[in-house]
Amino acid sequence: MNTPSRTIHRTQSGTPGADSVKAKAAITWVGASDGVPAEVRLYDRLFSDPQPDAGGKNFLDALNPDSLKVVTAVVEPSLAAAKLDQRFQFEHQGYFVADRADHSVDGKVVFNRVTGLKDSWVK
Repeated sequence: MNTPSRTIHRTQSGTPGADSVKAKAAITWVGASDGVPAEVRLYDRLFSDPQPDAGGKNFLDALNPDSLKVVTAVVEPSLAAAKLDQRFQFEHQGYFVADRADHSVDGKVVFNRVTGLKDSWVK
């Protein structure tokens, strides 16, 4: 049985061949003791039904009670200095933006989810 050959690229700094591969991005893991607390607002769909008023339905009955969840997260300290409307990808969660009204007010770190990474909404 023939097995296809594989090339493994080592990108860790200091390993042989690391300078031959240019990484497109870096994942930063933040320890709880090293990071800063942040308020993270996880917005989801406003309605739990893709057609909330179709067929004479009352759209108020289709409001999604989980359309906003507010959680406390630990983020990299540099994100405390993020500019308003600056965007970031939070690993395994989605894309977030620094809140234009509440971020940096009285030292608060606040991010809003713009979009998740995977969408299972009915099409």
